Amino acid sequence: MRKLRIAQIAPLWFPIPPEKYGGTERIISFLTEELVKRGHDVTLFAPGDSKTKAKLVPFVKKGVISSGIAWQDYWWNLINHSIAFERAKEFDIIHSHWIIMGACFQRFVKTPVVHTMHNIPDKTHLRWEVLNYYKNDLNPVFISESEKNNSPVKFKNSWVVYNGIDLKPFNFNPKPKNHFIWIARICQAKGTKEAIQIAKKAGVKLLLAGQLQPHHQEYFEKEIKPELNSNIQYIGEISEKELSNFYGQGKVCLYPINWEEPFGLVMAESMACGTPVIVFDRGSAKEVVKDGKTGFIVNTVDEAVEAVKKIGQIDRNECRKRVEDNFSIKKMVDGYEKVYYDILKRRKK
Repeated sequence: MRKLRIAQIAPLWFPIPPEKYGGTERIISFLTEELVKRGHDVTLFAPGDSKTKAKLVPFVKKGVISSGIAWQDYWWNLINHSIAFERAKEFDIIHSHWIIMGACFQRFVKTPVVHTMHNIPDKTHLRWEVLNYYKNDLNPVFISESEKNNSPVKFKNSWVVYNGIDLKPFNFNPKPKNHFIWIARICQAKGTKEAIQIAKKAGVKLLLAGQLQPHHQEYFEKEIKPELNSNIQYIGEISEKELSNFYGQGKVCLYPINWEEPFGLVMAESMACGTPVIVFDRGSAKEVVKDGKTGFIVNTVDEAVEAVKKIGQIDRNECRKRVEDNFSIKKMVDGYEKVYYDILKRRKK
C-alpha cells in the first residue's frame, strides 16, 4: 500500500500526549507516532507543547485548559479545524478527532475526512441533529460496537476500531498489594461514589486517583470528601509515569460506571498490569473485559461486592494477554490504516 499524507486534528484542551489526564489525547498520540513510524507523512494540528515526530502545526502555544479557557469555549478548536481544512489539498486523508467540527467543514473540501467518535453524547443531545444532517457524508469511526449500536443516527458508512495502548510502560505485576483501586475523572458518570460503596461493603481499602475538574467540585464535596478516611483515600491526579505502579499494585480495579462508556482506557490499562476489573455492565464493558476471565461484569453495588469474593479465580496473566491480543497500538493502527485505504479505494470508483 502506498504511503499517505495524513492530517490529524486534535482537540486543543491538552498537549499531545497529555501530561496527566486525557484519554483521547493519548490515543491521538499513539496513532500519530505509529503512523509516522510506518512511513506515512503525518501533520498534527495540536497545541505547541505537544511532543511528536509528525509535522506539528501549533495554533496555540499550549493546551488551552492550562490558560483558563473553559470547556464550553469552542472558538480555539474551531480555528484549529479551519487552519487544517484550509490546507486540505496537501493531504490524502484528514482525520478529525472532534466529529462536530469536522462534519461542518468537510463539504468544503475534496479530501476525504475520517472522524473518530471518542465520546458519544446522550441520545437526546442536539448534536445528533447536526450529525443526522450530515449522516450520508460522514465517515465515523466508533471505538466499540456498543458505541456504534447506541448511536441514534445510522450513518451510511461507519467502522469500529478499538482503542490501543502502549504496553511498554505498563509493567505486569503478578503480586499486587491488598488494596483496591479506582481511577478516572471524579464525577457521577465514572462511579466514584459507587466505588466507595463497594469498598466499604466489601471491607477493603480503596485508593482513588484522578482529575477533579471545577464543574465536579460540588459532587466531590457532597458525595466523596465526607467518605474519605484512612481506608478510603483520594491521592489526586497522577502522571503517566505513575500509572503502571498504581494499576499493578492494585488487587482489583473497581469501575462502576454510570454511563455508556464508549471504550474505557482504564479497563485496558489496568488489565495490562495484570489487575482484573469489576465493572458495571454499561457501554463497552463486555467488549473490553472478559467476564470471569479478566474480571467480572456486574449490574449493582451488591453484585460487585459478591464479585470481590470471587476475585481469586482470576489469573492475572489472562488479564495481560487480553490486552496484548486485542488492545495494542499495532492492532489499533492496523484498523485505522484499513479505514483510510477503504475510503480512498471507494473514492476512486
